[in-house]
Amino acid sequence: MSNDSFVTAFILRGLPHAPALDAPLFGAFLVIYVFTVLGNLLILLVIRVDSHLHTPMYSFLSNLSFIDMWLSTVTVPKMLMTLVSPSGRTISFHSCVAQLYFFHFLGSTECFLYTVMSCDRYLAISYPLRYNRMMSGRACALLAIGTWLSGSLHSAVQTILTFHLPYCGPNRIQHYFCDAPPILKLACADTSANEMVIFVNIGVVALGCFLLIVLSYVSIVCSILRIRTSEGRRRAFQTCASHCIVVLCFFGPGLFIYLRPGSRDAVDGVVAVFYTVLTPLFNPVVYTLRNKEVKKALLKLKNGSVFSQGK
Repeated sequence: MSNDSFVTAFILRGLPHAPALDAPLFGAFLVIYVFTVLGNLLILLVIRVDSHLHTPMYSFLSNLSFIDMWLSTVTVPKMLMTLVSPSGRTISFHSCVAQLYFFHFLGSTECFLYTVMSCDRYLAISYPLRYNRMMSGRACALLAIGTWLSGSLHSAVQTILTFHLPYCGPNRIQHYFCDAPPILKLACADTSANEMVIFVNIGVVALGCFLLIVLSYVSIVCSILRIRTSEGRRRAFQTCASHCIVVLCFFGPGLFIYLRPGSRDAVDGVVAVFYTVLTPLFNPVVYTLRNKEVKKALLKLKNGSVFSQGK
């Protein structure tokens, strides 16, 4: 990072809202955050202790739950602090760097993971007889490691390009967390090249992953329509429906923010709530309410039969 960076701290403006809504918003986001953490921890516990869920699909789901839990933790606690007191809006320069890195690290890893999960569902439905051989434990581990490494590299590039610029003047970030577009507006240098890199590095990569997911599900639908029994088609659709819901909730707001020409601070802040606060909550809700295997595992866990099976 450049030695010309004279700003030692930033001030987060937070979500645009009337001051009278501080307490209601704090309560609502706190409840959502607690349920997000507990819900994803529950999914991790169920998958860990129930041997019937030791499959590629649930291995990827456990990675997704872990990411969602920490993605919410990177942004929501600081947002809650901005609602409590004016001093809670201040974030040090290095803390801002760390927040941006971990936000994009977890977010891009989740982006790649959704793509891998869609390919996994395609193989499971289109090639059921060869699926176990193609998606072996080693293959699943390599794919999971690949998503984490890709996310780390993707975020490192984004963070270095953002903070190598000099920040010597205004320090008020028009957002509730440190993200690249609002931070670049504060740089004391030309940011056109950085904005183009953001467009390519974030927007185009996310759009590419989304298009691969769409292609996978178009192929899945074609495969499902070739299934002869209505029961088989119904089960196949149910298997993929939960994934599609979460994917749309994650990619829709992200593509809206990073692929849109220009930026509107108030709109971006509100839209960002969907993939930083709500999507991590949707993961445990969708995958438990729409998944019979997870619901059965939860009942076993409640009755203690899961632990007795593991002995």
